[in-house]
Amino acid sequence: MDGYSRRAPASSREGSAGRPADSARTLLELLWRHSLPPRKGGRGPRQTVSVDDVVTAAIRLADREGYDKVSIRAVAAELGLRPMSLYTYVPSKDALTALMVDAVAAADAPLPTELPARERLAAVARQVRDEFLAHPWLLEVPSWRMVLGPGRMRRYEQQLAAVARIGLDDPGMDRVISVLTQFATGNARTALAAAGSTREQSDADWWETYGPLLTEVMPAAEYPLSTRVGAAVGELYQAPGDPAGDFEYGLARLIDAILPT
Repeated sequence: MDGYSRRAPASSREGSAGRPADSARTLLELLWRHSLPPRKGGRGPRQTVSVDDVVTAAIRLADREGYDKVSIRAVAAELGLRPMSLYTYVPSKDALTALMVDAVAAADAPLPTELPARERLAAVARQVRDEFLAHPWLLEVPSWRMVLGPGRMRRYEQQLAAVARIGLDDPGMDRVISVLTQFATGNARTALAAAGSTREQSDADWWETYGPLLTEVMPAAEYPLSTRVGAAVGELYQAPGDPAGDFEYGLARLIDAILPT
């Protein structure tokens, strides 16, 4: 059983308005529970699962059904617990979300630090993209001001180590990580949208339906560049676009701009 395993204060439960400082302390103690000494003298019956079990179940549910299906009640059902009992582990869905995001970050493989700078920068962006592709629900989670737990701090530390030694000052290092992260996030969103569309209808079937109709209604003479380029990329990609190829192309151009000449 982990360090935080006692009933959360009623003021910090979902839908309650506890003091911000109290809520912040509760959340930080949850996030850093493995670094803190175990609490003693907790009230209530001995708990049958741990906070780690709750977070793992929530991630499993989000991966399977999406973030909108994650709730205190649903996660409790996933664990075979009563909904109210889950508040003895986490005070709210917001807190659970922060724990989920941090747990995903904690599972990241170490970034390389011994490779050339170009490969290190590419690894930062690829890790971000791969994480979203593996856990699409992360795109639905507000990331601004997401509380930093050990998983996210470990990842940031590794990202900084990956971009170090290329001649940037400290704010510049942070800026590079932000730009690579935003680029990878946007591309992952497009890739997931494309994958979802393909599951509903293949690109070949979609174009078989819309291509001839577009030829009928669109005056090609008014859109000469669109007609020419669209035909070329359609033949090359056999799809409306190529998110994976866009990622590699854009990443290479970004790294060209970042690295000193």
